[in-house]
Amino acid sequence: MTAANFEMSLHEAITTQRAMRRITDAPIDDALILKLIEYGTRAPNAGNEQRWEFIVVRDPALKAKLAAQNSFMWKLARGAEIKKEKQFAGRAKTNAAMDWSVEHFAEYPAMIIACHRGPGVGWPRILVASTYASIVPAAQNILLAARAANLAANLATMPLWNTRKTRRLLGLPRDVTPSLLITLGHPAGKYGPSQRKPVGDVVSLDRYGHRPWQGQHADEV
Repeated sequence: MTAANFEMSLHEAITTQRAMRRITDAPIDDALILKLIEYGTRAPNAGNEQRWEFIVVRDPALKAKLAAQNSFMWKLARGAEIKKEKQFAGRAKTNAAMDWSVEHFAEYPAMIIACHRGPGVGWPRILVASTYASIVPAAQNILLAARAANLAANLATMPLWNTRKTRRLLGLPRDVTPSLLITLGHPAGKYGPSQRKPVGDVVSLDRYGHRPWQGQHADEV
């Protein structure tokens, strides 16, 4: 069993969590990956139907094919992301990390692909959101558990852009849809406090734009 004890406080896990893309070449035990997924399955889900499936990807050939899909989408998106560097502080650093991740994608020791089992609904939009209402909380549990275990984890969707091809690569039946991919590894850097604008800047009371807490953090109210 892994040496990770998951005793990190929830406060620390939440406030230091971020997308960690750069990794070392250290391996990850199967037991640890299964523990992360087990925590994922503890997330709330609609009617306790547990309509999730998780694929752990370790095969080098399969990772290479997912890396090709990821690279294709990043080439399309990269120009727009570069333009944002003048608008958003820290975007250049994020883009550099993305470049590294795309180049080394097949080197991640393991990936978890979270899938939704059941019929896909394309309309109305509220039902589209409902399709992911169980997968997203499970993925967040996995990300928090990875942080508590001091692993590098990053949630990605670009490697799954071609649903039909991804389903074929993974041998998924038609009623199982790949939704989210989480890369895993041991971090090459260090975690630290995440930098966010005051919560009052993104919260309205009753109606959009009414911001009585503008510029304030929760502990300042």
